[in-house]
Amino acid sequence: MNNSTETDPNPQVGGFKIKAGIIGGAGYTGGELLRILINHPQVDIAFVHSNSNAGNYIYEVHTDLFGDTELKFTGELSHQIDVLFLCVGHGDARKFLEANPFPQSVKVIDLSQDFRLKEKSSISYQATDNSQPTTESRSFTYGLPELNREAIKQADNIANPGCFATCLQLGLLPLAASNNLNSEVHITATTGSTGAGQSLAPTSHFTWRNNNASVYKAFDHQHLNEIGESLTQLQPAFDKPVNFIPYRGDFTRGIIASIYLDSDLSADEVVKLYSDYYAGHPFTHVTTRNIDLKQIVNTNKCFIQVQKKGNKVFIISIMDNLLKGASGQAVQNMNLMFGLEETTGLRLKAAAF
Repeated sequence: MNNSTETDPNPQVGGFKIKAGIIGGAGYTGGELLRILINHPQVDIAFVHSNSNAGNYIYEVHTDLFGDTELKFTGELSHQIDVLFLCVGHGDARKFLEANPFPQSVKVIDLSQDFRLKEKSSISYQATDNSQPTTESRSFTYGLPELNREAIKQADNIANPGCFATCLQLGLLPLAASNNLNSEVHITATTGSTGAGQSLAPTSHFTWRNNNASVYKAFDHQHLNEIGESLTQLQPAFDKPVNFIPYRGDFTRGIIASIYLDSDLSADEVVKLYSDYYAGHPFTHVTTRNIDLKQIVNTNKCFIQVQKKGNKVFIISIMDNLLKGASGQAVQNMNLMFGLEETTGLRLKAAAF
């Protein structure tokens, strides 16, 4: 278990373990974050906040952690931490920081959509220092390591990307980086039920979801905005439509996306382009072989299959929506921010069968 206050020498992070606090620890992303951090060799969990579960053992909510930790949820906050993870609903992260200003020395990683877009990437709030009110601010860096790794290393605050956004961007970044996005992009992608969060809704009940599939938010999914900002970051002149049809799948976790667009690149050029772009990124892997969700579920990996079909580049991108699409990527960002090896605590094996 990783719940003690003992410290290990680690010159990369100032000679101590990273002390982490978690807000909203009772949901899916909070549970996955706990599963990783409890076993992370450089982290001590200082507190796990939950208003509705304060006083309960974590394993009473996240039953998969029974036997791994004796931590309890708390309704109290502590500023004696190095990093704060916000695993709250969209719109609630900004409200939380405004109501609960933490010292600037505390790094923040937000898993909601509140700070992902450039126009919303900062926050100002009133803080009290020695009884004197002062105005403080935080600016957030978009936390997709395959796009912004060097900026993440220097960042104090991270806006963790959305799950669909991560999967689709990883399928398109090499083309944008080489100015090869020159036509409309067509995408169909299916996500598991955990992508909708833990709160019950008519489309998340087992009786509705099982043996069923449906389209939602066709052409206007909210993640298109952050995808567009990332693509034009690499290819500023890109102005073609990105046509995205999301599906609800009748499985629990994972995203599979199929993407195609017109291209003059040859098959060999496409494979080399993708392989070269991701050569230094430990979690994104390129192949020409057929891929399937069981290869990546329960891991922080993204697998990308690339092909050339006539005049079309055809890309399949798969990943776990709760890990590479949320909590795993948040820990990957934390590792980069604190100078750790990027893969620390994240070498997770897929169930595969």
